[in-house]
Amino acid sequence: MEDESVRGTAPCFAHLLVDGHLVDPATAQDVARFRRAERSRLIAARSLSSEARLQAMATLIAELDDFIAPQANMCIAVYWPIRGEPDLRPWMHKVQAAGAQVLLPVMVAEQTPLEFHTWWPDCRMKRGLWNILEPAEGEARVPDVVIAPLVGVDEALYRLGNGGGYYDRTLVRLNPRPRVVGVGFAGCLVPTIYPMPWDVPMDVVVLSDGSRLQR
Repeated sequence: MEDESVRGTAPCFAHLLVDGHLVDPATAQDVARFRRAERSRLIAARSLSSEARLQAMATLIAELDDFIAPQANMCIAVYWPIRGEPDLRPWMHKVQAAGAQVLLPVMVAEQTPLEFHTWWPDCRMKRGLWNILEPAEGEARVPDVVIAPLVGVDEALYRLGNGGGYYDRTLVRLNPRPRVVGVGFAGCLVPTIYPMPWDVPMDVVVLSDGSRLQR
């Protein structure tokens, strides 16, 4: 019988864990390299003329109006646009005027889940950890719907974001799980982003050409 008193220390696999998921380092590195290249390509493709961008936003907002009906006591998380993302601030005003609560993501600390804090027109804003504007005083709420910006999205509705992993880290922990709607510009659809164990698919994707994808 093996003498456990002289057994070596059990191997540690902590270096293979990402947010609690066991991953193959070589695979993760290949996927990260692919995503960086796709992210750069798709962000560059957002360089639209002013007229094209206005038309894209009008179409996108009309689609959101068509299937999201804001109601009193409903909490809808949106986002503050960066890096040429679709600008939903006019829609945020409409949602708030309809009686729903508008929430914006707040980064509490790096590599931790986001919180969603209430926003209202003319509320005081501050720069967060990534220099993104967020509510300075709104309270944290659990959203019923989360509108997530897309850099890209694949045919299984897995989202390619800005690379920080904050939405995936947050969505998997929300209870109850909200309805998750990805919004992006036409042309951001790719065959696959090679989803990893921690990636969370969107429930619905709405693009600026009026197309809608649903699981």
